[in-house]
Amino acid sequence: MPRILVTNDDGIYSEGLARLAEAVRPLGEVVIVAPDREQSAASHALTLNRPLRLQEIGPDRWIVDGTPTDCVNLALLHLFRDRRPDLVVSGINFGPNMGDDVTYSGTISAAFEGSLLNVPAIAFSAFVGEHFDFVPCAAFAAELVAEALVLHRDPRIILNVNFPDPPFAGVRVTKLGRREYEVGVIERLDPRGRKYYWIGGEPPVWHRGEGTDIEAVMNGHVSITPLHLDMTHHPSIASLRSIEERLGDAARKA
Repeated sequence: MPRILVTNDDGIYSEGLARLAEAVRPLGEVVIVAPDREQSAASHALTLNRPLRLQEIGPDRWIVDGTPTDCVNLALLHLFRDRRPDLVVSGINFGPNMGDDVTYSGTISAAFEGSLLNVPAIAFSAFVGEHFDFVPCAAFAAELVAEALVLHRDPRIILNVNFPDPPFAGVRVTKLGRREYEVGVIERLDPRGRKYYWIGGEPPVWHRGEGTDIEAVMNGHVSITPLHLDMTHHPSIASLRSIEERLGDAARKA
């Protein structure tokens, strides 16, 4: 029976986590290792400056006082080191993770930690609209997980899935779009007259490029975007070759 690790960045008591775990339970042995509190926008942070606490709170149900990346790292390298999970699934996040937001997302980073440790992974996130409901999202997630457990995939590539407001119009395989935050910081005064700041202000500007995850979700489709950690901009390599010789002497003299 395949082993499926379920995690998230919204915390152990998130409805999205519960719905996802429940939906994939018929597909294998489901184990949950999740943060003990919300860790949204934690990105790929790994806790190195303090010890971590790992606590079992029920059968195959664990909490970690750390980040989503910590959870996957502890699960794969400690809890299940003798038989690693066959798949890591992260989510279902309360809110989308599309476009540039994937660089901040703890949901995405949990999946990437699985990828780094050679375990295929899928991240699930949902657009929170007027008809928002985790149930159809979880039902679709189970179908995709069933496919993923059968098909051989390169573990270095994760799938980033974003759900629109249901009902769904279909599925699109997409590329990342663009989101821009025009007012990123709000400044306020506390009761003692001292300044404090909230990161995140006005709603983002969405750029609906053709074939992007944002276009798909805005048109009612579930978007599936393959992501990988190779951030090399390969087209720039050839154009930068010219500086190798020009700066070679400077490098040797440094």
